[in-house]
Amino acid sequence: MSYDLVVLGSGPGGYVAAIRASQLGLKVAIVEKSELGGVCLNWGCIPTKALLKSAQVFDYLQHASDYGIETSKSTPHLDQIVKRSRDTAAGMSKGVQFLLRKNKIDVIEGFGKVESPTKVSVHNDTKGISEIEAKNILIATGARSKELPNLKIDGTHIIGYREALVLPKLPKSMLIVGSGAIGSEFAYFYQTIGTEVTLVEFLPNIVPLEDEEVSKQLAKSFAKTGMKVLVNASVEKVEVRDGKCQVDVKTEKGIEQFEADIVLSAVGIEANIAGIGLEEIGITVDKGKILTNNFYQTNIAGVFAIGDCIGGQALAHVASAEGIIAVEKIAGHNPDPLDYNNIPGCTYCQPEVASVGYTEKAAKEAGYKLKVGKFPFTASGKASAAGHKDGFIKLLFDEQYGELLGAHMIGSNVTEMIAEIVALRKLETTGHELIKTVHPHPTMSEAVMEAAAAAYGEVIHL
Repeated sequence: MSYDLVVLGSGPGGYVAAIRASQLGLKVAIVEKSELGGVCLNWGCIPTKALLKSAQVFDYLQHASDYGIETSKSTPHLDQIVKRSRDTAAGMSKGVQFLLRKNKIDVIEGFGKVESPTKVSVHNDTKGISEIEAKNILIATGARSKELPNLKIDGTHIIGYREALVLPKLPKSMLIVGSGAIGSEFAYFYQTIGTEVTLVEFLPNIVPLEDEEVSKQLAKSFAKTGMKVLVNASVEKVEVRDGKCQVDVKTEKGIEQFEADIVLSAVGIEANIAGIGLEEIGITVDKGKILTNNFYQTNIAGVFAIGDCIGGQALAHVASAEGIIAVEKIAGHNPDPLDYNNIPGCTYCQPEVASVGYTEKAAKEAGYKLKVGKFPFTASGKASAAGHKDGFIKLLFDEQYGELLGAHMIGSNVTEMIAEIVALRKLETTGHELIKTVHPHPTMSEAVMEAAAAAYGEVIHL
């Protein structure tokens, strides 16, 4: 078979790129060795959100009396929570299958390898090896859990995110290494449904890519649930004895010892680029990532790469955007390069975290003079009515021109609010324009307008 485009991998980068290419009139095939939808739909974004929703419902039940409601004792059943999560993921994967079929995209099962700039081989355990001709090839093979030398995953006592999604029973205690989005979300989930969680972060703050004030607020919120949070700490050694993990953690006090039923490694990811033919055809790789230009073309003409296997933010929506740009370029369009400084990041623990643009520290280092506005949810009528007063909205403006440089949110449902800021920054909206943009009352989103007003000394409700 011969195609205009062959895509390796059907995650949110690969399947979105394939559909957009089909819309543009290209004949497209996707090669997938596992489930359609990739890690995001099957082992990442979607099933974790299903778990987190179960935790949130359980948390509501535990605090029902705060809302004037009396309930009988509620008990989480991890097997049923996991089943709901897996069913949700399976449904989404079937949805991708439908979309690919609707857009007349051929799905070829097996492990894809780039044999030349115009040829892909597909290795299938039952069907053997087949070859596909392609005018263009798009590598969207994603990534997997990174393993540290002193934290080898055994799948039972020391686990990665995949195992954390489908544990057969609720552990009494868990030590989580790494407090990025994956680590923090699992920390919230397991702590909420009854596990004693210790969260260990090597850097000075949890969720270390976020603004420092957000990181400190999340640490306080986690501590209120009983979670133990350690920063400036590193796991030096894990030994399994009598079914328990004995963990040596280096802290500012020295080596401290912890015992946990399970250790979850959430220290990042590494690209899935081994064995896919990069070395054989001379594709340039640096520090474990494929190098591309602004339109995701590699150094080999006709071969493109997107998503977690290249540099940049390892986020599903980034991979999707990169895929669309790549195939529009292939189709002869003139897309704009992606603005990586206007990519929203979200962490779906409770309280939620969302941000875009510069942190305050980064903006100052870039030479900006700032106007900073902050509005706490303790002053929000909707937050008080909902019983979710933890958190705040923080906005950064350039003092000279009023440019909205960054937004940092922590609180209930803020992941649904950050897109407003992304759009405003795309449209180059100024602080004064945002202040005059009437927001509905009562909503959590009012805090965006109030934070802008606070930056300019015009805030009403503080």
